[in-house]
Amino acid sequence: MAVNSPIPVAADLKPVAGIRLGYAEAGIRKPNRKDVLVMELAPTATVSGVFTTNRFCAAPVQVCKAHLEGLHMASSPIRALVVNTGNANAGTGDAGLAAANATCAALAELLGCEASQILPFSTGVILEQLPVDRLVAGLPAAIANLTADNWFNAATAIMTTDTQPKAASATVEINGKTVTMTGISKGAGMIKPNMATMLGYLAIDAKVAQNVLDHMVKQAADKSFNCITIDGDTSTNDSFMLIATGAGEVEVNDVETPEYVALAEAVTALSQKLAHMIIRDGEGATKFMTIAVEEGRDVEECRKIAYSIAHSPLVKTAFFASDPNLGRILAAIGYAGVNDLDVGKLNLYLDDVWVAKNGGRNPDYREEDGQRIMKQSEITIRVKLARGDAAATVWTCDLSHDYVSINADYRS
Repeated sequence: MAVNSPIPVAADLKPVAGIRLGYAEAGIRKPNRKDVLVMELAPTATVSGVFTTNRFCAAPVQVCKAHLEGLHMASSPIRALVVNTGNANAGTGDAGLAAANATCAALAELLGCEASQILPFSTGVILEQLPVDRLVAGLPAAIANLTADNWFNAATAIMTTDTQPKAASATVEINGKTVTMTGISKGAGMIKPNMATMLGYLAIDAKVAQNVLDHMVKQAADKSFNCITIDGDTSTNDSFMLIATGAGEVEVNDVETPEYVALAEAVTALSQKLAHMIIRDGEGATKFMTIAVEEGRDVEECRKIAYSIAHSPLVKTAFFASDPNLGRILAAIGYAGVNDLDVGKLNLYLDDVWVAKNGGRNPDYREEDGQRIMKQSEITIRVKLARGDAAATVWTCDLSHDYVSINADYRS
């Protein structure tokens, strides 16, 4: 069960004008489960995305990148996105690329557009060939139930080891006009920037110029999906897509405008919410942990230290056990790679409890106070470096027995 993250209510997810969603049960890996999703876009839509940095990036990621690059050289807009779960189509060589391209061609034929106007996505087991015949056979059913209010089913259709669907909506007022946005995400394991085994799709009904959307999606990802980690493994398939359908009244054509700032802040806030849902549903997670590193020389060193703490199995298992063995945090800070760090000035807090003072145990710290905080389901680790004004925040979870069990049995 996800940590303090209730299952989204379908009725609370707002339709976004200019996008329709449909799903199918194609039997990609297991029968009787939603495993194919089609998102059909209005011709007015602009699309931008960020992808995994893993050099073994999956075939659909390669095809997506190629189609988006082609978009900048042609006038044909992206018309649909297609997602399958159960099989990552990664580590599959030329056959995997052929399968991803065949998927695009099949959906394009059904929608009456070009294959280059389709973006494919996959998630699931790596190093197994995609059963493309089953996927293609499921596309007509997905198209048959295309509706604007299918966001909850869409979130369900992209799950793998997730225990629940992840979806949220928001609105923002810009110059007296309302922008509606809804997003879905998936991910529970193999989560580490940049990015995480995650898929994320966020649609807004504003009209946004392509170069502006390209800037906005990177900005939102850097403050959300690129600030989460569960187990330190960077996936082959990560993708976060921002879709501006152009069906609403608000238009943003320049980054240097108040309209951009307002829209970007709202998109980032919703992206963070979707990213937090991934951490809260981390495989075997029992605790949601915020790691805030402050007073750094620059953001890069703050992130280095935050990730070092977040990736430490010793730190994560201590928090699972509510064992205030907090020297593990200091050790993780020390090996983070900030070579000129003066640990004699460092201060460490768990929520409101001052644990380490000027590099050593705070004389007023009591272990029962640390344990009290560690028993909570939501915990903030705060590190103050006394080096400057920079700061960075990373979100993670604990590491439990269930994480091992889930990943030992992942393919069964």
